[in-house]
Amino acid sequence: MAIDLPIYRPIESQPNFASILRHQERFATADDDKVSNRINTEFDRIMIQSSVDVSPTTLLMLCLLSGIVFGGLILVFQENPLTAAVGLAAGSMFPLLYVLFARIQRQRLMTQQLPSMIEELARAAKTGRSIDQCCAMVAEDTPEPLGSELRVCVRRMQMGEDIASSMRDLPDRTGLVALNILVTSLGVHQQTGGDLVMVLERLAQTIRDRLLFLGRLRAATIGSRWTAILMIALPPIIITFFMFRDTNYLTQLLSTYWGRFLTIAAAILDLVGAVWVLSILRGSQRT
Repeated sequence: MAIDLPIYRPIESQPNFASILRHQERFATADDDKVSNRINTEFDRIMIQSSVDVSPTTLLMLCLLSGIVFGGLILVFQENPLTAAVGLAAGSMFPLLYVLFARIQRQRLMTQQLPSMIEELARAAKTGRSIDQCCAMVAEDTPEPLGSELRVCVRRMQMGEDIASSMRDLPDRTGLVALNILVTSLGVHQQTGGDLVMVLERLAQTIRDRLLFLGRLRAATIGSRWTAILMIALPPIIITFFMFRDTNYLTQLLSTYWGRFLTIAAAILDLVGAVWVLSILRGSQRT
């Protein structure tokens, strides 16, 4: 007796559903170690981790618009193209600074939510549910912004991906180093088994202890950190003050050889020092 087997047709593209897909715009390309691509990669990471409701292209257009407005106002009031150029460069940084501040606030809030989320995941695992069910329950109960990131992982699980694949880019999307341990623990438990509840409880306690240590570190080094920030911000503030006080100050300063040489050298050294100090502060506050 012949048995009719089902006929599987190859998957074809459906243009009718293209409008419901959300294209994630990125500037960086894979397998490229150029400096420009590294800058694009860092810019993409900032946009993803800040979760602002604008596209990268829109943010760049806002930077350009802000620079033109700020530089144009200086040109109207002072009628000096040199100071207007400085205002153009300074004004174009305002939208980017807002995005950086939004990322810092979002990461700080997710860091505070992380221990409670892991403890709730451990309590859900005690009831005998599977990892997928535990993650789905915790994702629904966790408030924003960490809850939205967990719900993205849950939707991937519902589409058939395993724990490791669905949560692989969770640390990159949030910028939290501690999530690497959580993702690794869940992936290892799915493959080899083990006491997941004990691992999650110890992980939650470790993260709480780390947050307590970072809080003490910030309190102990607050004077040094603000001194470094003040030394970085003081030269541009002084230059801006003299530019508004005397419209020809920067023109006269750059009219001589030694004036141009010392100004450019000071700007380069200040930029290098700012990058160095900010990298140290960022490395000491990673969570």
